[in-house]
Amino acid sequence: MNFTIENALIAIEEGYTTVDVQVVEGKIAAIAPNLDVVGTAVDGRNQLLLPGFFNAHTHSSEMWQRGIMSVLPLELWLAELYDFAPLDPEQVYLSALGTAVETLLSGGTSVVDHLVLIPGQELETIATAVKAYREVGIRAFVAPLIQDESITAGIPSGESAQTHEPYFRSTTATLELIEEAVRQFHRPDEGVNILVAPTGIQLCTDALFTGCIALSDRYNLCRHSHLLETRAQEKLAQEKYGCTAVEHLKRIGYLGDRTSLAHCVWLSDADIAILAETQSTVVHNPLSNLRLGSGIAPILKYRQTGVNVTFGCDGASSNDSQDLLEAIKIGSILHNVTDLDYQHWITPRQSVEMASLGGAKGLNLADQLGSLTVGKKADLVLYDLTSLSLLPRTDPVGLLVLGRPTNVVNRAWVNGKQIVADGKVTTINVDELRQELFNRSQWDTQRKSQTVAQIEAHYRTVMGL
Repeated sequence: MNFTIENALIAIEEGYTTVDVQVVEGKIAAIAPNLDVVGTAVDGRNQLLLPGFFNAHTHSSEMWQRGIMSVLPLELWLAELYDFAPLDPEQVYLSALGTAVETLLSGGTSVVDHLVLIPGQELETIATAVKAYREVGIRAFVAPLIQDESITAGIPSGESAQTHEPYFRSTTATLELIEEAVRQFHRPDEGVNILVAPTGIQLCTDALFTGCIALSDRYNLCRHSHLLETRAQEKLAQEKYGCTAVEHLKRIGYLGDRTSLAHCVWLSDADIAILAETQSTVVHNPLSNLRLGSGIAPILKYRQTGVNVTFGCDGASSNDSQDLLEAIKIGSILHNVTDLDYQHWITPRQSVEMASLGGAKGLNLADQLGSLTVGKKADLVLYDLTSLSLLPRTDPVGLLVLGRPTNVVNRAWVNGKQIVADGKVTTINVDELRQELFNRSQWDTQRKSQTVAQIEAHYRTVMGL
């Protein structure tokens, strides 16, 4: 468990310096040049040491649908996803393993999995994902995705009166399920956390939100939700509440320094001020927002207003990858076109801080994770600066964030335990995982969603298409 990384490059304010890092009992014990070796010596020469990043919003089981989802906006895309997403626990297990591996090999040591639950097998779904994350050794924040309204309720009514099927599980039963999941699986000291995670205002009643607030307060849990991913959700909030979704969530007490909110594309300046005032965190998912045509989140405005921002890949059927470095790159340079004043643009160093410390803040763990600080937990990544994609030598962080780095994670530790060595995840057999994913799937190109066919005309009408 104890080791010393020797001669690694770390970023400091004036540039870079070469240091040794002692890790004792899972925590950073010292950072300085020429330290005595404690435990095992690790050669850090020509490697960049950074704190582990957070994949702060994803849906692991969507991996089974990647590359095939139609080119549709979120509301219709979801209808297609649900039509073709009957999962079994074995698929949940394999896709959680895959999500963890791809996250790790792109610099992430923590994953927030907004986990889609199999109806009737909810606790088994959670247990299966937890098992996968424990096997890999990544730090897991499992956020079981819950709702208490049916999918058509997520589309604005417009001028027409809409009726929706009641949801198959009651609000009370859903809250009891999450409380049971907390009892069984919430083990922060062992690297597994359960979050309360209503999917969003579009498919959740106030009763579900307030029930989640109560659970969050009782068990000291973080809160996670989608928020205003699409223009349709902005319209829907006005129909439902007569005010913005952010104003409503503030009123019912859902926002706060333990609350992370995925997407946040369609917020007003007044909404942004509320997020800053409540110390809520925005999880930026640039790739899925582009893939689904949801829009570009006003990330520069968030940063200028003092809102904490971090990055997520989102599920692998709306991004089609779990490459965190890709999400960080796009999520940084995308905003150079939203503001002519280049002094507001995001620098590579700021990106790295958003991906690490920003992620820790969003989970109320900034005192324990997210920076190379003595006393913090050793969630660390060494990047190989001799890799072809990080050459020739210029600015290491610039190469990592702005380049197209491939196979550059050399080693990674979570809680001081090494889980990547020589560029390979060592805790599970990745070749076996590849074979299983291959064997349980087939090439597929043509399929038609019945639900999309039923709701598309109404969607086009209310959206003025």
